[in-house]
Amino acid sequence: MASRNSRQRPQARRQASSSYRSSAGRPSRAGSYDRRAYTQRRDLGSAAPRVSTVKVGSLAQDTHRRRAQQTYRAHMTKAIIVFVVIAVLAIGAVGAYFSPLFSIKQVTVSGVEHLTGDEMTQLANVPSDTTLLRVDTGAIKESIMRDAWVADVDVQRVFPDTLNLAVTERDIGATVEVTSQDGSSTETWALSTDGMWLCVIPEEGSEAAASVSPAIFEDAKNVFSIKDVGPGVSPEIGAYCTDESIVNALDIVTGLTTELKDQVVSVSAQSAESTRLTLESNVEIDFGVAEDIREKERICLQLLADNQGEVAYINVRVVDSPTWRAV
Repeated sequence: MASRNSRQRPQARRQASSSYRSSAGRPSRAGSYDRRAYTQRRDLGSAAPRVSTVKVGSLAQDTHRRRAQQTYRAHMTKAIIVFVVIAVLAIGAVGAYFSPLFSIKQVTVSGVEHLTGDEMTQLANVPSDTTLLRVDTGAIKESIMRDAWVADVDVQRVFPDTLNLAVTERDIGATVEVTSQDGSSTETWALSTDGMWLCVIPEEGSEAAASVSPAIFEDAKNVFSIKDVGPGVSPEIGAYCTDESIVNALDIVTGLTTELKDQVVSVSAQSAESTRLTLESNVEIDFGVAEDIREKERICLQLLADNQGEVAYINVRVVDSPTWRAV
């Protein structure tokens, strides 16, 4: 029995070995399936993406570099657009500047009362072929400022075709009776509030008065007259008065601030020290030099108020010692 089992075991081992070799040489169906599955797994493994290692610092540098390139391209695009827009505007501006576009078709004047329209046209002397873009406003202003009546002027472009001259005129502060050098005649001159000789005022209704603005005659009636001016006064249009007695008289009346100023009719200005005011009521005031004007004014008003209808003469040359005389 034992011998039989011994013989069976080697035979079983030989069959197992034979089966193993057969399996290794020619795979069975089960072995073939396992091998195909292995091959498929191997192929899938080889198709998977390879993983590479990148340092964190390198990744940050790449990101920063990409952002810098994007920012640079964005700035360059904006710069090109701005350049193109400026170039187009510049070309358009140059074309408009040299073209007849915005030609000046009318010149208007504002703020003028004492200068006539013809006088303003001659003063402005605007070229007929100029435009609002090419017009030399500085030259026009300089030309207009030569006139004594003009204190300031603003040359304004009013598109599409108008040039406006906004003038600020001087006001008449007084009229001055000036005797000729030989004493044979007398002229009435308009003197501005800042002491500039403005013009000769012709006799109203005369031939010379036809070319003078009516406003000059109206203003001359509403200001006081400086009389008794000494010899040697030679007025010149556009020049400032330098005569001491006339300047003193002008300073006195323009310096008055109360109702006394409205009552002054004329000022005698033989000299600064002897300057005398004459009121509408024929009261005469020896005012003297243009000092302590407010205090002298206060004293005169007080005397007139305390002695209504009785005062004929007041002397305030010495402000600390005023005197007065009754009618």
